[in-house]
Amino acid sequence: MKNARVAAVLGLLIAVALAVGLASREAAPDSPVPSITNPGPLGLKALFVYLREGGRDVSAQQSSLESLPADTRTLVIAAPQAQPVTKEEVAALERFVQGGGTLVYLSPHTLGKEQPGLEEWLGLAPGPLLGTNHQGLDSEWVDPAGVTVDVWLQAGALRGLSALRVSRDRSLRMEREDAVPLAGRAGASVVWRWASGKGEVYVVAGADLAENRRLELLDNLRFWDALAARGPLRFDEFHHAAVTRPPLSHGLWVFIAQALAVGLVYVVSRGTRFGAPRPVRVERHRSSREYVRSLGWLMRRAKVEAELLPELDGALRWLMQERLGIASSLPDAEAARLLEETCGVPARDYLDAKEDLLRTRERTPVKPADYTRLARRYANLERQVTGRAGASPE
Repeated sequence: MKNARVAAVLGLLIAVALAVGLASREAAPDSPVPSITNPGPLGLKALFVYLREGGRDVSAQQSSLESLPADTRTLVIAAPQAQPVTKEEVAALERFVQGGGTLVYLSPHTLGKEQPGLEEWLGLAPGPLLGTNHQGLDSEWVDPAGVTVDVWLQAGALRGLSALRVSRDRSLRMEREDAVPLAGRAGASVVWRWASGKGEVYVVAGADLAENRRLELLDNLRFWDALAARGPLRFDEFHHAAVTRPPLSHGLWVFIAQALAVGLVYVVSRGTRFGAPRPVRVERHRSSREYVRSLGWLMRRAKVEAELLPELDGALRWLMQERLGIASSLPDAEAARLLEETCGVPARDYLDAKEDLLRTRERTPVKPADYTRLARRYANLERQVTGRAGASPE
């Protein structure tokens, strides 16, 4: 009788799990597709909404490029990776440019894989890797994975621009004699312009200029304003991947496997033991202090104090943003003033600690004692920010 009740309860739990599994919908992760419907960091939805709300004539091209509307002034192809642009579409693009249209091709960073037809027509080849800098930004933490490139030639849509913010990835080369590099850094070109017939082609390494995460940095948005001002602008959505749900049969097989696993566990748990249970073995673990000492010894041997110094200030600024609402992009002086107003920490304490960190970082090598001193100062500031100033440091 007892086994029957247990079996009934187990069956009810399995039925509830099946119902919840079929009814629930797990939130999809951030998509890497540079589509105008993607609101994630790598999407282009912010650009599309900005242009549309600003009164610009923008729309999406949901069909083949051979059926491009005749009134289109500018066409944007943003790093498509789902399906290649066919030879017929390349011919249609060539006619579009020759007739006076503007093509903006945001090339994938990996060439020779997704779009061989377009790359052959435009004569694209990979260039060297870009360096890293935060020129023109308030802090190096605003866009740590990006790089600022200079506008070498202010022509076409780049007229009046001085700097663009792109990803720290490979540049590209356009192997056409009449193609002109417009922007780059240290000999690595990122933006090219090619005049063909009555129109022109802009080739950019990656979709970074249009991505949601970098759209408002430096002159990126002004580049798109200049293009949209020319007339109707269309974004190619036809060659982007469509998010599809897995077939229902996969979910059924997963449920059957789960049911079998639960049944096996039940059989094993209710089975008869082959012998008396053994006593539980008591394991004595090493103390936390030993692990901390070992980690400290390893860090000292690795000599990574210089690399860890910026993390002290970054962790404090992140804590100030989370606890006090002081944005990490604010200058140090403004952040110190807000810190004093919100929780009473003297602004001079934070500025002195930041100045000490920068001065220590310039020394080579950084001594462990200097790192310990700075870590103690920033730990005291963190305790004041979190309201634990009266607690003794562990």
